Amino acid sequence: MNQRKRFTVAFILMFCILLFLFIWNLSTGSVSLSLKEIVSILLGDDSSLTHYRVIWDIRLPRLIAAVLLGGALSVSGFLLQTFFGNPIAGPYVLGISSGAKLLVALTMIFFLGQGLPFSSMGMVLAAFFGSMISMGIVLLLSTKVRNMSVLVVCGIMIGYICSAITDFAVTFASDSNIVNLHNWSMGSLSGMNWQDVKIMTGIVLLVTLLTFFLSKPISAYQLGENYARNMGVNIKLLRTVLILFSSLLSACVTAFAGPISFVGIAVPHLVKTASGTAKPLILIPGCFLGGAIITVLCDCIARMVFAPTEISISSVTAVLLVPVVVYMMMKKQGRRS
Repeated sequence: MNQRKRFTVAFILMFCILLFLFIWNLSTGSVSLSLKEIVSILLGDDSSLTHYRVIWDIRLPRLIAAVLLGGALSVSGFLLQTFFGNPIAGPYVLGISSGAKLLVALTMIFFLGQGLPFSSMGMVLAAFFGSMISMGIVLLLSTKVRNMSVLVVCGIMIGYICSAITDFAVTFASDSNIVNLHNWSMGSLSGMNWQDVKIMTGIVLLVTLLTFFLSKPISAYQLGENYARNMGVNIKLLRTVLILFSSLLSACVTAFAGPISFVGIAVPHLVKTASGTAKPLILIPGCFLGGAIITVLCDCIARMVFAPTEISISSVTAVLLVPVVVYMMMKKQGRRS
């Protein structure tokens, strides 16, 4: 099988898996629905108002959000791994998601405490600035620390500090709406609505599309800065764009779902291994699909395993993906020795 056929088969298979998980998630839960019932409801049949609302108001926006945010997180991880030239770089491990979480929580506490409205776009902006602050600290450390493993440890420490401050603020908040931030701060896709989906669709699809158009300069950058310069790539501009796009994607995820762990690290590695290529033209859409599949699967597990109690999606992604990250680190260490 030649490379083009392999990629075609891989993408078709991923689409089929995602479609299966999508339908499975729509049909399972406290209210079980058959495929025939789901299709009729999606076509506008509202004869059973309860079932109609379960699909259109609860499950469908949550599922679309899982697809978009999972894809965004994986592409963000790919951009960070490209920027740092290391497969264990990611928004969660480097503390970027925690920085976004901290600023969103503090901003929400301030606005709600003053009785002021706080929109979904406001959450995205707060998360973006929080992620940029964390990223700035990581970049500052990277000029002093050349060892990527030490830099990752520094990122983890930054994440712990941000999470500790967030937990402190949420714990001592008095307003009931602010106290409910605890579930969000642990990572959750519950409570999604169509307004949230519209905003995240615009941000995620636009940034991912722009990233895809940068496939050629990213591919040149992967071969080394000198090679990229000789190919006419503006290195400083490209590195800035990589940081901005990765921060915006991870900020969008954190704003709507809280921090979701290890998807941004593990999925790009899995897609790269499965496809047998490092070409951004293949990896960017592949990472988006892979991230969507993993996030939809983990969200289903999070809401179904201990139903009616829902667990944090980050707990599920950690259990499933940490072994992948450990394997990556061991493999990387084995190549050095």
